[in-house]
Amino acid sequence: MAGRGGVFRDHHHHDRQQWDGVVPSECQPHPSIHRLDAHLRWVPACEPLHADIDAKKVCGVGPGMAFANKVRECAGEVGLVPCAVGGTAIKEWARGEHLYESMVKRARESVKGGGEMKGLLWYQGESDTSTQHDADAYQGNMVKLIENVRQDLDLPWLPIIQVAIVSGDNKYMEKVREAQLGMEIPNVVCVDAKGLELKDDHLHLTTKSQVQLGHMLADAYLQHFGPSEPNSHAAP
Repeated sequence: MAGRGGVFRDHHHHDRQQWDGVVPSECQPHPSIHRLDAHLRWVPACEPLHADIDAKKVCGVGPGMAFANKVRECAGEVGLVPCAVGGTAIKEWARGEHLYESMVKRARESVKGGGEMKGLLWYQGESDTSTQHDADAYQGNMVKLIENVRQDLDLPWLPIIQVAIVSGDNKYMEKVREAQLGMEIPNVVCVDAKGLELKDDHLHLTTKSQVQLGHMLADAYLQHFGPSEPNSHAAP
């Protein structure tokens, strides 16, 4: 979710990575899209959305801006609250853990000015595909995460859109995918990343795939949770 689209290994320093700086048209900033930065301030949103959040790694294009640009056409103002940290296992998002508490704090802060929390986008799980124990525990951990977030934000029906992973350790990837695609919880929807193109690292999505995923997330959001009244400008 933090976005590694366009991040490549520096040819001179193999241990170093850099972002190519390419921002597709679908990910361009827009006056009605804002992001909550690491200091809990609203700033204009632009790629890389997670630059100051997943700060220990090089961030590039993720699905967030493509999602926001598609949703804003129906929703008007959009506030993004990036919280992702790449390479984290779901147990690191348990209640009481730093990542979880930080996410809840940021979410609470984001609505203080009068906004409304409209949904949570969740794309994670590759780190849980290496051992049978982690893969078996994934579904229970994810159910718990959803319960915790809804309880702590006092939003029992908070919409959640999860991405079924497309990479990771082949040993238990299918097990984690099954858990993601099989969540039978109200207001939890899953989009499948299968078929999206991966970078040469066979782990992260390319910039182009990140845009596609952002659009899939937006379509799922608008279809399941979008404004229910028919849009006057929409063709029948």
